[in-house]
Amino acid sequence: MEYKENALCYEDYCTLRESVGWLLFSKEQTQKALINSLYTIIALKDSQTVGMGRLIGDGMYYTIVDIVVQPDYQKQGIGNKIVNMIIEFVDRETPVGGRSSIQLIAEKGKEAFYEKLGFKIIPHEFCGSGMRKVIRK
Repeated sequence: MEYKENALCYEDYCTLRESVGWLLFSKEQTQKALINSLYTIIALKDSQTVGMGRLIGDGMYYTIVDIVVQPDYQKQGIGNKIVNMIIEFVDRETPVGGRSSIQLIAEKGKEAFYEKLGFKIIPHEFCGSGMRKVIRK
């Protein structure tokens, strides 16, 4: 398996989302989101993109989004490697004396995957419930 940083393209993004049954965003939104990503990772097998992950944020607060591995390639450590590469990026970007917070919203049933990587389910002793609002047009 080969991993490439900051090489995620629109076509691979859409193909991977569709492979796991996720809805697509408009082409305009998706292209803007990819351009504005702080960091992306793709996993390649025989020159085919089989996994991806994106990081967005402002240098203090980060959000991991779009962790997708094609179903035929799941449970092979690809998602684990992608998330760990994203965490390593944030670690490199966090200055001495600084503090960074990484959040994500796990797909239902995938919480244990992220717990193994050190994420805590919210609420917990320091945080209330995670929340979100979706706007559709």
